[in-house]
Amino acid sequence: MSSLLTHLLLLLHPCLPLALSLLHPPAHLPVHVPALVPHIPMPLSRSRFSAQTQLDFTTHCNSSCFHRREQEEQREQLSDRLAFETLYADGSRTLTTVDVEEDDEFDASHFVPPSPRRGPGVKLRHRRVRRQIYGADGRFNIQGDNFLLDYPFSTAVRISTGCTGILVSQLHVLTAAHCVHDGKDYVNGARKLRVGFLIPPSINSNKTGISTTKKPLVRWVRVKRTRVPKGWIQGPQEVSMDFDYALLELRWPHRRPFMRISVAPTSDDLAGNRIHFSGFDSDRPGELVYRFCPVEEESSDLIYQHCDARPGASGSGVYGRVWDNSLERWERKVIGIFSGHQWLEIDGENRDYNVAVRITPLKFAQICYWVHGNRLDCVQD
Repeated sequence: MSSLLTHLLLLLHPCLPLALSLLHPPAHLPVHVPALVPHIPMPLSRSRFSAQTQLDFTTHCNSSCFHRREQEEQREQLSDRLAFETLYADGSRTLTTVDVEEDDEFDASHFVPPSPRRGPGVKLRHRRVRRQIYGADGRFNIQGDNFLLDYPFSTAVRISTGCTGILVSQLHVLTAAHCVHDGKDYVNGARKLRVGFLIPPSINSNKTGISTTKKPLVRWVRVKRTRVPKGWIQGPQEVSMDFDYALLELRWPHRRPFMRISVAPTSDDLAGNRIHFSGFDSDRPGELVYRFCPVEEESSDLIYQHCDARPGASGSGVYGRVWDNSLERWERKVIGIFSGHQWLEIDGENRDYNVAVRITPLKFAQICYWVHGNRLDCVQD
């Protein structure tokens, strides 16, 4: 896609709020977010950091894993899956178990997924060499100070293991769990994990105003601690995408804008039925790459779509326009984390999708607790 068209589309990007302001807010009740009650962390043995980073993460799923499990089974496994490990900079780690606080508002309906959509827009996909590019490449390179330092592109950061992350507070970065842990052990690069902030060329120019480099530089900040849900750390069992997310805490706060997280609405309540994300795709080194596309399928834990992406984009914050009840307007919020690629078998048909982990009410409560350290602050707007 030409540079002129790319810049035109990006210039029109800020105009979307005006158009969306004309839309009616979705008619649904506020989402109830159950509270997690953490126990005292228990020390664990030090990690061996024996795993290798897998940037091209691919899984297979059939109808049994596409739909939610039985409600009773879900309830019994909740506390175990929402427990989490904390990895510290010195290599030590702890396990924090949790209880899910139940009240009159809390019931199994929180785990009911949207109904799978079967329509003319869902087509059988066949295996191809470039799995994560669908038809013409619809990605845009983000270049120039006006875009790299502007929200929402400025919220995208690099992860030293080769992935992408998104700023969700002044100290925290949300990314994919497989970028730091393979389900059995932490990856070697997690021993000295760092987060990279893009610095546009003009900021690095000399006193004469001549840029010293054509591509942005990266300022790296060390990670103080890393948190991974127990639902991802499954030992010898097969790794699932459902809990493929992790939160990194920086040693020092940054000064850039960040994007708030939200419980993912159904696609019908998502403005334009579209998701967006920016990442550091491996086939475009040194470039921040943006894309958007409609939601194709949904399950209780995953968002299926055909946004073009390549390895390196894993961990990108997937965001959409979500109605904010407190502000009474549409706001960009993180509703998922880009995980990778999945072959989905339904009714004997194999379909391939790029997949994002959906932020459910319980995942929202968990991530929010990681960020704030106080469950009382974790109420969905």
